Amino acid sequence: MNQLLSCALLLLVSISSPAQTPVPAADPYRPVYHFTAPKNWINDANGLVYSNGQYNLFYQYNPQSAQPGHLAWGHATSPDLLHWTHQPVALTEYTSPDGSNTMIFSGSAVVDKDNTSGLFPAGKTDGLVAFYTGHQERAGAVVAQHQNLASSQDGGRTWQRYAGNPVLDIGSKEFRDPKVFWYAPQQKWVMATVKADRQQVYFYESKNLKNWSFLSRWGRAGNTVKEWECPDLFELPVPGGGTKWVLLISAGGPVEQFRGQQYFLGQFDGKTFTPDQAYEEPAYLDFGKDYFAAVTFNNVPDGRRLLVGWANDWAYAQAVPTGTEWRGSFAVPRELSLRRTAAGLVLAQQPLAELRRLGKESQTVKNRDLKPGAAGYELPFRGESYDLELTLKPGKANLLTLNLLQSADEKTVLRYDVAKQELTLDRRQSGNVAFHPMFAMSLETAKVPLRDGQLQLRLLVDKSVVEVFAQDGETTLTDLVFPRQHTGRITLTTDGPAQLTSLRLADLSKPLMP
Repeated sequence: MNQLLSCALLLLVSISSPAQTPVPAADPYRPVYHFTAPKNWINDANGLVYSNGQYNLFYQYNPQSAQPGHLAWGHATSPDLLHWTHQPVALTEYTSPDGSNTMIFSGSAVVDKDNTSGLFPAGKTDGLVAFYTGHQERAGAVVAQHQNLASSQDGGRTWQRYAGNPVLDIGSKEFRDPKVFWYAPQQKWVMATVKADRQQVYFYESKNLKNWSFLSRWGRAGNTVKEWECPDLFELPVPGGGTKWVLLISAGGPVEQFRGQQYFLGQFDGKTFTPDQAYEEPAYLDFGKDYFAAVTFNNVPDGRRLLVGWANDWAYAQAVPTGTEWRGSFAVPRELSLRRTAAGLVLAQQPLAELRRLGKESQTVKNRDLKPGAAGYELPFRGESYDLELTLKPGKANLLTLNLLQSADEKTVLRYDVAKQELTLDRRQSGNVAFHPMFAMSLETAKVPLRDGQLQLRLLVDKSVVEVFAQDGETTLTDLVFPRQHTGRITLTTDGPAQLTSLRLADLSKPLMP
């Protein structure tokens, strides 16, 4: 969590308000199948953990308004990461005897199945332990950031702060975002945190989740334009055998003024992370403006590695025109894997497989020739919430253009330059782009080589969120858009003969019910 925010002093309560009321249906920008809180401000996903058949999503939340401040952990649960039940606020800010105020910044959660912490009754195997950064302020000035824990015996509904907090304090104002995981080879817990202003990850170990010892530090690689935040370290299988460790870091983005996320591949021996290469050039997780602070779930069955990212950018997050009731959403959860490509081993991202169960398949197309010209091919569909997959053969075309959320004089444009093998997401004509001067500065480009002479795209469009997955998720771009008009047309144009090999569109416009 990267904003240092002044706030009034509040007393902590274990449980805040009851579950939130249902969201209004007629909201032009509230997504249908992307997660939003019923009201108020949200940012980073926190405490992602699977337990007892439920995914627990905690997140940075202001219980008082749709602006950042008074940060707490909101909470929602789901059996499938698509249908969510909003739970009471989990952890709220609190006042200390010295008059300082502590907000609940980002962190993680684990299932302490063996009760290594000793915080649960004998025999309990599903106790949850949450780790969060205590962001401490006095009279509007930052005093410290330190790591704390809380425990829950009822699946995250109620929490008890540990009496011995903080469990880790190095006397810094820029020390945050603990990600804790079990390291089986050495039967211990590992915590990855960041010294944000030094752009370094600090690693610690513990046997009991309460007493932590320093292991090592690593950093100052890839993108070092902005502070580092929200580390995540996990292991994935490599095609053909073996494994790699993946280190995620939220930092600067592909465009210098904006934030983004990078990843490093390497090895971790329980003490030290060793990258495979120098990473002088960053390996970016997403090339859009609006994908940040993504972290993965702990304890997911079948070894799946599922990622949730905040769909926003701090450059304009407080100004997005969603009204005074709510502000902030999450991208659809993504499943991660490693894939071998001509450029080497890359981290591939695919939309959650369960998404295919939703909606109604509205359009399918096979082997349609595309003729050059401004008219192009228009899908016989109108809508603003859908899942669109298509594969294109450029043929003799130099430029392929897909217009989304198109109305009389508005459109979000996806262009593919065949010669440069580059994909560009352009929201400059997408609707309301004037609410902040940095929002209109948006022309995102990523290298996307053709594969077997074809371009494969999957687009998750949901009112104000556009997620693009190219070549089965080898490259992604995520942007917010705010159409003023709502015709919801989709057109495809080329400047030369080309072919639409296949197309599938699922209409996801109906609200999801828990």
